[in-house]
Amino acid sequence: MSEQRGPAPQGRYLPALVAGGLVHSAGMTPRRDGRLVVTGRIGDGVDPGTATAAAGLAAGNALTACEIAAGGADRIDRPVRMTVWIACAGPHAGLSAIADGASDVLAERFGADRLPVRAAVGVAALPGDAPVEVELTLSLRP
Repeated sequence: MSEQRGPAPQGRYLPALVAGGLVHSAGMTPRRDGRLVVTGRIGDGVDPGTATAAAGLAAGNALTACEIAAGGADRIDRPVRMTVWIACAGPHAGLSAIADGASDVLAERFGADRLPVRAAVGVAALPGDAPVEVELTLSLRP
């Protein structure tokens, strides 16, 4: 059996941490094998559809990091909170729709009736010129 490998930190921090019955992820960007699959901002090279898919990939990375920190996917009860940051070149009213790409990943894994509370926040820039970053908090099974 091979050990599951999660997203590698891009700095001096942990990918995820268990504390107080919860597992918290670091902010995760849309990376595969340590490389960003898309860079840029909404309104400057990245269209909303691409950003939505990138949010899903970032959420998957955050979920993987949490599952590893928790000791396995079976230790996770449900998602509790999610923040999705979206890099925008200017005002953008569709942030919630882009963040739905991250919610879709959680709905597929936990069910649509077990989604977390969520914030979708527009920002000027994200690490590595990523278009999105996702942070998760999940509860552990007792």
